[in-house]
Amino acid sequence: MCGIVAHVGPKDCAPILVDGLRRLEYRGYDSAGLAIHNGRSVEVVRAVGKLVHLAEALKKNPLRGGTGIGHTRWATHGRPSERNAHPHTSGPVAVVHNGIIENHATLRREMEARGVRFASDTDTEIVAHLVAEALRPKDRWSHTPSLEEAVRAALAQLVGAYAIAVLSSDEPDKVVVAKFDSPLVLGRGDGAWLAASDIPAILMHARDVTLLQDGEMATLTAERAIITKLDGTPVLREPKRVEWSIEEAEKGGFDHFMLKEIHEQPKAIEATLRGRVERGSADVVLDGLGIDDEQARSIGRVYFVACGTSAHSAMVGRYWIEQLARIPSIVEIASEVRYRDPVFSPNDLVVAVSQSGETADTLAAVKAARSQGARVLAVANVLDSAIPRAADGALYTHAGPEIGVASTKCFTTQLAALLMFAVWLGRKRGTLSDEASRDILAALHRTPGQMRELVAEAPRVAQVSRSIATARDVLFLGRGTQFPIALEGALKLKEVSYIHAEGYAAGEMKHGPIALIDADLPVVVLCPKDRNHEKTLSNMQEVRAREGRVISVTTQGDRDAAALSEATFSMPETHEAVLPLLSVIPMQLLSYYVAVERGLDVDQPRNLAKTVTVE
Repeated sequence: MCGIVAHVGPKDCAPILVDGLRRLEYRGYDSAGLAIHNGRSVEVVRAVGKLVHLAEALKKNPLRGGTGIGHTRWATHGRPSERNAHPHTSGPVAVVHNGIIENHATLRREMEARGVRFASDTDTEIVAHLVAEALRPKDRWSHTPSLEEAVRAALAQLVGAYAIAVLSSDEPDKVVVAKFDSPLVLGRGDGAWLAASDIPAILMHARDVTLLQDGEMATLTAERAIITKLDGTPVLREPKRVEWSIEEAEKGGFDHFMLKEIHEQPKAIEATLRGRVERGSADVVLDGLGIDDEQARSIGRVYFVACGTSAHSAMVGRYWIEQLARIPSIVEIASEVRYRDPVFSPNDLVVAVSQSGETADTLAAVKAARSQGARVLAVANVLDSAIPRAADGALYTHAGPEIGVASTKCFTTQLAALLMFAVWLGRKRGTLSDEASRDILAALHRTPGQMRELVAEAPRVAQVSRSIATARDVLFLGRGTQFPIALEGALKLKEVSYIHAEGYAAGEMKHGPIALIDADLPVVVLCPKDRNHEKTLSNMQEVRAREGRVISVTTQGDRDAAALSEATFSMPETHEAVLPLLSVIPMQLLSYYVAVERGLDVDQPRNLAKTVTVE
C-alpha cells in the first residue's frame, strides 16, 4: 500500500517528489505529504485526499530544497486526516513509512510512560520518536549518533513490515532508507539519488535501479548510495537496467490506464511467450524455475496460493496442471494459509501467484510453506520482488508496468505463464504427447492476434454496457475453466463500477442463485464451445425461462447461444485450453465501460490499492 519517494540532490525536489507520487497513485491512497530540508530546518506540508490537494497546499506554502521525502498514505492505523498523513516528525526527524509496525501499541505505551506526546493515531509516528530518541547523546561526553546509527537503533526495536525514508534537520544532505517485507528501489538521477516504492516513480530520472532487500538500509547523498545490512555490513549489488519506456507508464492517448492496459494485452502476451515457445515446437523453455527434471517427476501435489485476481488465474492454472500434467492440485486464498496451519510436504510444489510480487498475505504463505520443506515457485511481474526472492524459483510474466488498480494484462500474462508451466510439467512427466502439446502451443501463439480482434470490439461492448450501468446486481456464470473467469468478471465489475456482482459455477445455479433471477437481473454467461457447452446452454435456457437478461460470451457462429441472449460477445475459435485468455477480455471491457458510464474513477477505485503490502 501507499507510496514513498525520496530525493537528494541540488535541484528543488518538491516537483520531483510530487511527480513521483503521482506515478504511484495506482497503489491507492487517501492523503499525501512532503518533508523537505530548506538548508536550515525540515518543513512539512500535508493534505487529505488526492494529490491535487497537496499541490494546492504547496502553492500556499512552497517548499524549497534538494533533500526531501514524500508519501501517499492508505489508512491502516487512524482515519484519513491531515494529522495522520505522512511525513511524521519528532524533533529534527521526519519519517515516511509503508507497512505496519505490529508492536506499535506496546512501544507507544512505553514511550508515553517516558513522557513522549503523540500527535497522530498512526503506528508510523513511533518510528519518528524512536529515531529522534536515538539521535540524542546518552550524556555530554558521548558522541552524537549519525542518522544511520539512529535509524539502526530504531529499527532494532520494531516488529512488522516497513519501508521507510528518514531525514533530519541536522544532516541537510542525506536521506536514510530501509526495508523489510515492503518494496523499495534506489535510482541514480542527474546529479542526485532517488528512492521509491516502485520503479515508475523514478523512471523519469533513473534508468539504472537497485532493489533493496529485506534487512537492508541505504544512505543517500547527491553523490552516492551506500547500502548496508542493518548490522552495518556493507552490501555490493550491481544495478539493473530498466528497459521500460517512459511512455509505457503513461496513458498513451487512452482515457484511462485500465483501457490502455486492456489494449496492451496482445503485446504483453507476446512478451510472456518470447524466448520460451518456438513456433512448431512441442516443448517450452522455462529458465529459473528452480525445478529440475527429477523434481518435476516427483511432485506429489501442486498447491497454489494467491489473492484476488491472482487467485482466479491460479484457479485456471489448477485445471491445466491436473488436465495436462495429471498432478493433484488445490488453490488456497493466501490470507487463509497462515491461519489454517496447513500441512506441506517436501513433495509439494507451492505456486505463489502475485502480480506485484509483494502481496503480504502471499509472502506469508510462502514463508509458511518453506518452513515445512515445500518447494516454492513464484509467478510474478516485478523482477526481484519479495516473493520471487523468497521462493526457490520464479516465472516472470513480463507484462510491463501495470498502473490501473484493476489488474488486466497482469492477469492474462499470468494465465499464459501458468499454461506454459502446465505444458512444461506435462512434458517432463510424460503425460502430454507431442501432438497435444504442439496444438496447445500453436493456439497460444495465435492468441495475441485473436486478442487484437477482441479489443477491437470495444465500441460494441461500450454500447451493451449502458444497459448494465443502472443494474443493482449482476450474476456471472461459467463452467470448467470459465468458472474462474466468471469470478474474475464479477470482481472486475465490483472493483471499478461498485455494482454488486457474484460469480458462480454454472452447475451451482440451481443450488441458490436461481432464486435471484428476474427481469431486472443481468446474467453474464461464459459459453464458449468447449466440453461444457451443452450444459451451459441449459443454464441459459433456465435463466430465460425466468425472464432473466442473458449476456453471453460465445464462440463465433454459435447460433444456439445467440438465440438465448439479449447481447452476445463472440470470440474466435481456439484450442479449449486457451479459451480463458480470450473470454476474459469482454469481461474486462464490460466492467470498464460500465464504470465510465457511471462516471467513476476507473484507475483508482475507492478503498483499493494496487499493491497490498499489509494484511
